Amino acid sequence: IVFGFHKQVFLFHPKVLTLAILDLPGLLFFSTFTLLVLFWAEIYHQARSLPTDKLRISYISINGAMYFIQACIWVYLWVNDNSTVEFIGKIFIAVVSFIAALGFLLYGGRLFLMLRRFPIESKGRRKKLHEVGSVTAICFTCFLISCFVVVFSAFDSDASLDVLDHPVLNLIYYLLVEILPSALVLYILRKLPPKRVSAQYHPIS
Repeated sequence: IVFGFHKQVFLFHPKVLTLAILDLPGLLFFSTFTLLVLFWAEIYHQARSLPTDKLRISYISINGAMYFIQACIWVYLWVNDNSTVEFIGKIFIAVVSFIAALGFLLYGGRLFLMLRRFPIESKGRRKKLHEVGSVTAICFTCFLISCFVVVFSAFDSDASLDVLDHPVLNLIYYLLVEILPSALVLYILRKLPPKRVSAQYHPIS
């Protein structure tokens, strides 16, 4: 929608509406992908007989704090269009991307190493190793690239991502760091696990 109405997006007044429309998809991207980190964290904690009750609370708290801080930045920019606060907003988006990359590296890496210690003859071991390793590498890379690019654009106005003059460059950037990674992750994780026929726990084979 944003790319389809690219020119109109930059005509919104106040300017904060433009910033909100451009930043919101990235925040939703973060929330969606960190759900996968939460899933992996729960699997890892269960396998290690560690408590899992605080993981979902942590996920909700981090996401809630992220949206609250971003909303505060938008409200301030609405009241007072300040270039310093706009700069802080960009750095905040970069920090969010870095947190996501760190989450994938931490729990994706732990789960991958745990799966490697399974017996070689374990059914599905190679497939799960491939899935976790590939998705971890893809997501860590795309969030880390996004972090560095946003920081660079915050310090160099000529390298800004969201400008009216470079819609094609914008499209290439978002294609590489969001659209393509999403498509690859969906393809790698395309096969859903079978539905449980009972509430009884079945060990992963």
